[in-house]
Amino acid sequence: MTTEGITITIAGRTDVGRMRDHNEDAFLVADLSADGAPPGVTAAPLGPRGALLMVADGMGGAAAGEVASAMAIETVLDVMRSRWMASHADDADHFAHALREATEAANQRIHEHARSQPGMKGMGTTATLVGLLGPWAFLSQVGDSRAYLVRAGVATQLTKDQSLMQRLIDAGELTEEEASVSERRNIILQALGPEPRVRVDLTAQHLCRGDVLVLCSDGLSGQVRASEIAEEIAGATDLGAACAALIARANAAGGPDNITVVAARMEGDALPTQAAVPPGHRPYVGEQAARATQRVDRASLAAIAATAALGEAAPTTHSAAGTTAASTSHAPAGDSKGSADELEPSDRPRRRTSEMLEAEDEALLSPKTALALLGVGALLLALWFLW
Repeated sequence: MTTEGITITIAGRTDVGRMRDHNEDAFLVADLSADGAPPGVTAAPLGPRGALLMVADGMGGAAAGEVASAMAIETVLDVMRSRWMASHADDADHFAHALREATEAANQRIHEHARSQPGMKGMGTTATLVGLLGPWAFLSQVGDSRAYLVRAGVATQLTKDQSLMQRLIDAGELTEEEASVSERRNIILQALGPEPRVRVDLTAQHLCRGDVLVLCSDGLSGQVRASEIAEEIAGATDLGAACAALIARANAAGGPDNITVVAARMEGDALPTQAAVPPGHRPYVGEQAARATQRVDRASLAAIAATAALGEAAPTTHSAAGTTAASTSHAPAGDSKGSADELEPSDRPRRRTSEMLEAEDEALLSPKTALALLGVGALLLALWFLW
């Protein structure tokens, strides 16, 4: 995917707040075309391997939160080096799934560390990653740190909190205003570390010229409204000063938690001036999971198998890594077709993924169900003879 004609300006700040005695937040800004080195504060070309932004909000008491957030940052960058920067692949799908794998690897490492260190039991961290590649932002989310997109003076939340309050809002049990003042607003349903596996929320967003991405911990989002974030960011000529101003607002509101903000402005002639669809939370469905997102029943299994067989017979081309793939565009689809709420790639996988196998298992009758149906059939047959 080409990144020519796109420039990026990044700034980040973190603060202990007014109520805590140490800072358990951590953040990362990395140029993935320069071995993960931090980019400069002035506008610079977006390299061919893209850039990575990340915010992690640690938890666990004592020093466990600091360890967890630092470990998440370190692991994510290490995995991106091996799975993306050192790879011959340069397409968006590999990039997006490298972000997911990096997030999952961070969870596994933190979980194993906590199990081996009794004093670290229960340690964990949120993780909000934004990978920038060409005109696309890919987001990998666990927990309740957030990413916003500021466009035309309006801040739109791109991530969805994995929290009790968000679950109640989605169920219609609470309004956003009620959730913002609830005593249970700090309860999250998922974090890196406490459990051996996590469900990563992978989303994607097409970017426009002048867009500013803002990542933050709940030390900011819990005290500063989206409209205030937009107010500070929209007209800012200095993103570093804007980040500092947002932290000052959070502290003025009480500063009950650590506060972290990362902002990145996208510019360049290669970016469109207007978007086809408004920004928002849009799940990314990549090549490896595209079929698994479709509900599979017994009638459709044969059709899927037939499609796969036709795919195997299709002409193939060799990628730079030496593997074969159908000759298709590497840009994420959903830009020109499909629903606005779900992005799909233009091509389909040829191998059966674990998600596909699970869907097939669900479609097949269990032994207990099969026996029950046979029993009902036998009863109906007996009644027919008696009649």
